[in-house]
Amino acid sequence: MLGLVDLTLTERKSIESVERASWNALEHAPSPFLEWGFLRALEISGSVGPEAGWDPHYLLVHGDPPSDRAELRAAQENSPDRAGERDQRGPQLLGAVAAYVKDHSYGEYIFDFHWARASTQAGIPYYPKLVIAAPATPATGRRILLHPSLDEAGRHAVTQRLIEGVRALADDRKCGSIHWLFTTEDEREQLVAAGFAARSSFQFHWHNRGYANFDEFLAQLTSRKRKQIRKERRRAQAQVDAIRFVPGAELTATSRAALDRFYRRTTNLYGGRQYLRPTFFQSLLELAPERVRFLEAICDSEPIAGALFFETEQGLYGRYWGCDHELEFLHFEAAYYAGIERCIELGLPLFEAGAQGEHKLLRGFLPVICHSAHWLRHPGLDHGVREFLREETRAIAHHVRELHGYGPYRADSA
Repeated sequence: MLGLVDLTLTERKSIESVERASWNALEHAPSPFLEWGFLRALEISGSVGPEAGWDPHYLLVHGDPPSDRAELRAAQENSPDRAGERDQRGPQLLGAVAAYVKDHSYGEYIFDFHWARASTQAGIPYYPKLVIAAPATPATGRRILLHPSLDEAGRHAVTQRLIEGVRALADDRKCGSIHWLFTTEDEREQLVAAGFAARSSFQFHWHNRGYANFDEFLAQLTSRKRKQIRKERRRAQAQVDAIRFVPGAELTATSRAALDRFYRRTTNLYGGRQYLRPTFFQSLLELAPERVRFLEAICDSEPIAGALFFETEQGLYGRYWGCDHELEFLHFEAAYYAGIERCIELGLPLFEAGAQGEHKLLRGFLPVICHSAHWLRHPGLDHGVREFLREETRAIAHHVRELHGYGPYRADSA
């Protein structure tokens, strides 16, 4: 059994100072947004850092995995000459948390602006706060990264050590609150047991039911929705010369420039904040091209619209859509239908197409509860937030049930 006495907690200010292979050996599934390359691209581009209001702190737990100790113990039993031998490999990285000290609430997608406003009105400082999340990325994923060799006792011990480390970091940096965002459900339960308050939100996700092809997926929808999707796909595809997925490693300079251009045009068009700095995509494609898929809509040999996706063995994650000029239904084709078709072709079980958007419901995406966990230092504020969350949780559960009733699937296929 792995006890707390065997664990050491350290902190790093840059992911660059953590060995890439050790960090990526931790369990990240299902999403890729805390992998080393993604985090390093955020740092290099200045998308995170003190000036961006996302000051990174990487908490690391090192120790000897039970499997290593068992191997050494077995070797010692079989060879008396090795009785006093110690494992020369040294402590391994067994767990980690990527935490950020923040002086604002932007780029989180779990909104607490009204908490901050109420806190300020009551004369209680709300910032800085501590956030454990993938920056500017509303995708569910593990927030407590653990080594796969850990047994159940080891996983519990490392998890508790990391939670303690997060609390200590919040104390040291005088943070008024701690926020774990888009956690997995089991992590949320562990955090509630550790004294955090659970919060629910929802997104629209598409799940692969083992479809053989896109037509088989359409067959599960009502006749009206089937006809609508077929019409939208035909019109979108007829307006361009080609629509294709391109792996990150194969993107040309023209496509790379288009990716950044589309992102900035969309955020400017809708008044959004550009959380990702201009060099982010270039850094990402240099550091983690294997995760990137860029869907391009081509006219006259040039990309005129596109969508950025991240792909893992567990699913597809749609992040940014953009275009040089609007074409009817092309957004739906590039951001949704092509992604669904790719998941079917590759047998991927999940497609997350980003935050918000009830229009996704009519296109095969169903509402799914997302999880977060929160703690506020001021007892009165913490109590008020917990009372609010109880009401909010009931309201969201009711709304999600209602939304399922408006879904596009036939009653006999739901």
